[in-house]
Amino acid sequence: MSWMTVETPLPSGPMHIAVTQVGVAAAGYVGQPGERPPCTDRSKIDAVTGRIAEYLAGGRRELGLPIDWSLSTGPHRAVLRTLWHEVPFGRTITYGELAARSGVFEGVTEPGLAARTVGQMMAANPVALLVPCHRVVAADGIGGFGGGRVGIDVKRWLLTLEGVLEPTLDWDGPL
Repeated sequence: MSWMTVETPLPSGPMHIAVTQVGVAAAGYVGQPGERPPCTDRSKIDAVTGRIAEYLAGGRRELGLPIDWSLSTGPHRAVLRTLWHEVPFGRTITYGELAARSGVFEGVTEPGLAARTVGQMMAANPVALLVPCHRVVAADGIGGFGGGRVGIDVKRWLLTLEGVLEPTLDWDGPL
């Protein structure tokens, strides 16, 4: 696994992306990747940075990058794959709806447990942006997002980019 930093207009600043021979294995909005081997494969760097830049500029609806699913397993992977396959650009799904669609929580009877668990799974999404956890919202509002206040600002920015939320006067993204 090798790492690259991708500059973004997001409120969180640059993203840190890990790639393998299979595809993108990790993508994060906040924090530093630390001492990790840098990606030196120019074709991977160009593909990842170019597609993310196009998406964040409003010129692309899907990143179209291969995903290395190795950092998620079992139910977590099933929920992430359901989100990836079933919730397109410009759409949202609630935590509870995603839990139900995934099929992972059949038999869970405690009210809200499946939805809360999906929320935790979204917070632990190893390939943020590629698997669009920002599209998962609460039944009564935007819901949470990893990274505290900056994370919520990133979620709002991405949902505004995708046309789910109306731009505010301080919107600094593409129109």
